[in-house]
Amino acid sequence: MRKFKEFIIEKLILFSGLASIFFVVLIFLFLLKEGLAVFKTVGFFDFLLGKKWYPISEPARLGILPLILGSLLVTLGAALISIPIGVGCAVYIAEVAPLKIKEILKAGIELLAAIPSVVLGFIGMVTLVPWVKHMFKIPTGLTALSGSIMLAFMAMPTIVSIAEDALYSVPKAYKEGALALGATHWQAIYRVIVPAASPGIMAAVMLGLGRVIGETMAVMMITGNAAVIPRSILEPVRTLTATIAAEMGEAVVGSEHYFALFAVGIVLFVISFAINVGADLFLHKENK
Repeated sequence: MRKFKEFIIEKLILFSGLASIFFVVLIFLFLLKEGLAVFKTVGFFDFLLGKKWYPISEPARLGILPLILGSLLVTLGAALISIPIGVGCAVYIAEVAPLKIKEILKAGIELLAAIPSVVLGFIGMVTLVPWVKHMFKIPTGLTALSGSIMLAFMAMPTIVSIAEDALYSVPKAYKEGALALGATHWQAIYRVIVPAASPGIMAAVMLGLGRVIGETMAVMMITGNAAVIPRSILEPVRTLTATIAAEMGEAVVGSEHYFALFAVGIVLFVISFAINVGADLFLHKENK
């Protein structure tokens, strides 16, 4: 009877894994079915490299380069903020903090990850946006910088949690050996423990960036939603995700605008898929 139960459980786990892959493939095929139709009227490179996004004008101009650059600018800004702070926090929790403080910090970080993005976007609108406007003396605080700061705040729980697990999984013999050879505590951390955990830390960083690139509500609320090529991080931008969220409800089904939004979804799917595959490769990378 026990062998039969184990057989059923194994098959259920296998079915769950195959179902996950099947659903992802179905989503991608659905995006392809709807999105590729736009290329009947718009060239592939005109779509990717076009500098103007005016989907309801006559004739429609469907260039998503401003959307791609806006997404990359916000993501890069968030990475520059969240990676050093997140990795440093993970090192502190894993190797420095006393046990009681460690438990409090881990609970707090998990609580941050549970806050809905729309709530964080609202908080950013009423606090961060006015601060950016006042600090930099600019006409509006709805800028790429505001989006980067808020998205960095959203990415840090993912980075801290996974990086802390990677640091904790390093064998204790590594640290004990370094200390036995005369290294200080900090030397053992940055010369032995962090390099040993680097695949897991890189995976944490890339998964955090994956959440940033796919975030919708918060970035739509505080980046200004201007579909123009940004010249600095203090200008309003529009991201790929915000474009889909803002315009899909108004697009006529079967129109060129409708198909273009699905094509934007294909681009976003490919970017997110590449980030997650990269994170998986780093996670399973063997140290030589």
